[in-house]
Amino acid sequence: MRIDLMSISVVFLALLPFIGVPQSWQLYAFYFFIYLAMANMWNLLAGYSGLISLCQPAFIGLAGYTMTIGTWLGVPWWAGIIGGVIIASMFAFLISGAVFRLSGIYFAIGTLVVPEALRMIFYLWRPVGGAMSGAGAGYMVKDIGSVSSATIYLLALVVGVSSICLMRFILSSKLGLGLALIRDNERSAASCGVNVFRLKLYSFIISGAVTGLAGAVYYLNQGYIEPAGTFNVRWTMSLLLATVIGGIRTEEGPVIGTVIIVFLYFLLARYAGYSLLIQGVILICIMLLSPQGIAGILRRNRHYRFFVQYAKEN
Repeated sequence: MRIDLMSISVVFLALLPFIGVPQSWQLYAFYFFIYLAMANMWNLLAGYSGLISLCQPAFIGLAGYTMTIGTWLGVPWWAGIIGGVIIASMFAFLISGAVFRLSGIYFAIGTLVVPEALRMIFYLWRPVGGAMSGAGAGYMVKDIGSVSSATIYLLALVVGVSSICLMRFILSSKLGLGLALIRDNERSAASCGVNVFRLKLYSFIISGAVTGLAGAVYYLNQGYIEPAGTFNVRWTMSLLLATVIGGIRTEEGPVIGTVIIVFLYFLLARYAGYSLLIQGVILICIMLLSPQGIAGILRRNRHYRFFVQYAKEN
């Protein structure tokens, strides 16, 4: 039953661009898919691996710039997206040796510095010739007119749904079990023969790849990329909010949290100067009232537990 419901939902969402729904609905759904993929990957790191990573904007920016610069060099946009995923994965691998020497709050601070360093680099670096748009190394995506909005929407849908399937696969595999052991007690996991560094590296690279993929699709839709908004703490805040509000270490948490985050994104658009403050207050309230998020509140409801159990059994 659970698979059937998901299949019906995916088919319905895939039909949205072709059944005459308002463009605003498609935009809301597009943002939901992108943020959902990123939130799932942050949940993989922070919730299931115990890695409070704050460098997700680095993966988003590197993949986005790779795709955009590729269009300037004559590379098709789809090949640029693939290249962006590869670059984001390689970058995650390269910095892992340094950041994994840290733990706890020091790991979080160490990863927070990474996107800031990249932001300064892309402010000063001019990857390709020609006039830049706006401040810093900002570039328009070339030949974006050849890509239909329906194509971008469906691509985002695939990314969002794939992130859910990937999380389900990881959590039911030996990798997921090993990550849970590391999260609970890293020393005990190592003493039991778990290769702590390798499993952390796997989760870090997977998170970087999928986050980069979602970022590249996002900037394909935007048609423009620049360092200030790309390597920005707002990305980290949104992913953290989506995961914590929905329920960290739960499969349904990022889905619930992403719905709320997308709603807040458009609701607070006119209050850009105060949006981070408002989101921070919401985050603090959720952590004080329900540390397990909305999913935790729902799981305490017997009707919800009965529905989930029935869906699993059928």
